[in-house]
Amino acid sequence: MAILHKPAVIFPEEVVTLEQTLTIAERMHADNPDLELALRLIRNTGVETRNIVQPLELTLRHPGFEERNLVHNREAKHYVPIVVAEALANAGKTASDIDVIIYVSCTGFSMPSLTAWMINELGFRPSTSQLPIAQLGCAAGGAAIARALDFCRAHPGSNALIVACEFCSLCYQPTDIAVGTLLSNGLFGDAVAAVVVSDTANTGDVGIELRRNASYLIPGTAEWISYAVRATGFHFQLDKRVPGTMEPLAPVLRQVSEAEGWDAGMLDFYIVHAGGPRILDDLSKFLDVAPNQFRYSRETLTRHGNIASAVVLDAMRRLFEDTDNPKIGRGIIAGFGPGITAEISLGEWYV
Repeated sequence: MAILHKPAVIFPEEVVTLEQTLTIAERMHADNPDLELALRLIRNTGVETRNIVQPLELTLRHPGFEERNLVHNREAKHYVPIVVAEALANAGKTASDIDVIIYVSCTGFSMPSLTAWMINELGFRPSTSQLPIAQLGCAAGGAAIARALDFCRAHPGSNALIVACEFCSLCYQPTDIAVGTLLSNGLFGDAVAAVVVSDTANTGDVGIELRRNASYLIPGTAEWISYAVRATGFHFQLDKRVPGTMEPLAPVLRQVSEAEGWDAGMLDFYIVHAGGPRILDDLSKFLDVAPNQFRYSRETLTRHGNIASAVVLDAMRRLFEDTDNPKIGRGIIAGFGPGITAEISLGEWYV
């Protein structure tokens, strides 16, 4: 048994609206022949607001990769303790109960990982295992859940802590003017999230019992989502074919569900990465489920944009907080990212 407890999520206070995003794009890229296409694509994302870790005027500057990475590490040390404390409280655990910290981020870099700082500063045992994941991008949230299940199965009685720290705004590159890049400038947001996965449950615990996980990489798509790492930092590259990847991935979700004896088109909840509305629309179509089944992911996308690896944790938080949901039944959790990679877990409510 591995129980996923209620996640904790925090968003930076600075907010950028859709109107601000469009105005900035028009001002900064007025001579770009693809501007109108980019503006139309940004409007179609459905993203109304996003949170960013710095004021907008600072975000639009580029002081250099070194300075941005310093900001990333500084702000991570501010926000991570907050979500970790809440996630531990949600699970009825303390830092000393945690056996492994799985830390995911694709928007900053440090060595040693922030896990070492957490162990030193936040009360975790020196024997706590560390598992940083840096290069799975948006799929890393799903991968972290799968690795937490693997750890708990391998170490009976253990507890895993997942932390996702994404400051996508620190990857903004003012000189990148490709349509895919301009679209991403209006799509991505910042967030920090955490959740505990426990091998055993206490009386009164409510959570999602993780049952199975799987990974799948679509062959021949490794260049479709990528970073070009340059002197100025991470340059996000997005191929126009990415939105169509749910057609080959939907059968994979079906196969994983069938291995558990479940029908992927007849589940009770769907927590999937909200990379954009096309992703959710296509999954609805190819899995033959009602669009409303992806409402938690859509809410995250609308209110906060694509928050990379933190999407699945925020969508899951919304599921936990939905008072109209009876907290029964089976569901699927899936993160999609570079590779093109899908990281999939199946779970059933535990009450």
